[in-house]
Amino acid sequence: MEKSTIEAEKKYPLWPAFIHSKCPRCRRGPMFGNKMYGFHGQTMLKTCNHCGLTYEIETGYFYVAMLLSYAMNVAEMATVAVALSVLSGSNNPWLYCGVILLFAFILSPFNFRYSRVILLYWLTPGLHYHPELSEDNPEGQQAQ
Repeated sequence: MEKSTIEAEKKYPLWPAFIHSKCPRCRRGPMFGNKMYGFHGQTMLKTCNHCGLTYEIETGYFYVAMLLSYAMNVAEMATVAVALSVLSGSNNPWLYCGVILLFAFILSPFNFRYSRVILLYWLTPGLHYHPELSEDNPEGQQAQ
């Protein structure tokens, strides 16, 4: 096999790692300790258990994710309002308030998780994928 083909096989693809909330540096370790929807709140891990990346780069780092989550929420609410208007044709403001708030409540765990994932994947300068960190660690040790 060619060297480029071997290197390409070692790389982990972006979109599956993004969708499954994997570490942006190695794309192997999980970012969250539990499922998105459940009876327990979401728990973000402090570090990647594969490459050792500290997710909260500095104190208050994820405040930016709140703004991103807000933008996602506004876009979702506008989409639901337009879809409800087209599908129902109703002018009842209580229908709109009820359905929009229901969708906002249902999508809040999604917004929490993916606002942080988007922040780490695309909005953090200097944080890039390193294929060499994706390799299996001998004896289960973290890379530094």
